[in-house]
Amino acid sequence: MDWSIQEIARLAGTTSRTLRHYDDIGLLPPSRLAHNGYRHYDQTALVRLQRILLLRELGLGLPQIAEVLSHAGSGAQAEAAQASALETHLAWLRQEQQRMLRQIASVENTIAALREGEEIMAENMFDGFDHTQYKDEVEARWGRKAYADSDRWWRGMGAEERHAWQQRAADLARDWVAAAESGADPASDEAQRIARRHVEWLTSIPGTPASVAGGDVKAYVIGLGEMYVADPRFGANYATSAGGTAGAEFVRDALRVYAETNLQPQR
Repeated sequence: MDWSIQEIARLAGTTSRTLRHYDDIGLLPPSRLAHNGYRHYDQTALVRLQRILLLRELGLGLPQIAEVLSHAGSGAQAEAAQASALETHLAWLRQEQQRMLRQIASVENTIAALREGEEIMAENMFDGFDHTQYKDEVEARWGRKAYADSDRWWRGMGAEERHAWQQRAADLARDWVAAAESGADPASDEAQRIARRHVEWLTSIPGTPASVAGGDVKAYVIGLGEMYVADPRFGANYATSAGGTAGAEFVRDALRVYAETNLQPQR
């Protein structure tokens, strides 16, 4: 069974023009061409398109997506890799789903209160928008002052500053994934340049051990790399087509090399 380009465009919420462009650049060739020249797509092509759209959601550009998919292999091995990678995407999507459901409920409650002339419950208005959901965890790991300092810093940002910071984090995740997918060595110049940017990003966040004068930046960076592998919430940011923790392991290893080479332990 296969589907026409018009059917796929409608189902995927995209356009025939976009699908033709994906074909032109070799990202998503059709499974067959009908006698009238129309493109048709089978199940394998649909799975590939789903991955393309998911990677687009994560902020990757088309050249990077093509590079990611080029390492998927072929046959049964490719299908297994696709399934594993989609499982990682699914975990991330479920987290986002829960956050969005909380945001929806929060906005619905605000609308209902406004329409009925009721008092707005401020403590309920920002559920799903709140960056404080990890307060207990941060305080347990690094202390109350660490959380208070980072919370004050975040609340003091304007909307543009927050967006720029989030974009910086997204760019790092994208470049880590691209480097891991390319087969780069964690000790390579490419990986170490990203590691340097990552450490600079960490040291810009008030409240973390990396930002405190005299803090043990080396141990913090190495420990954080281990946490990326151990905690799927963080590992999902570095998911590759190999699935599992391969991407997070690449980040961990590159950060360890950088820390061992460039950072001094606390004395």
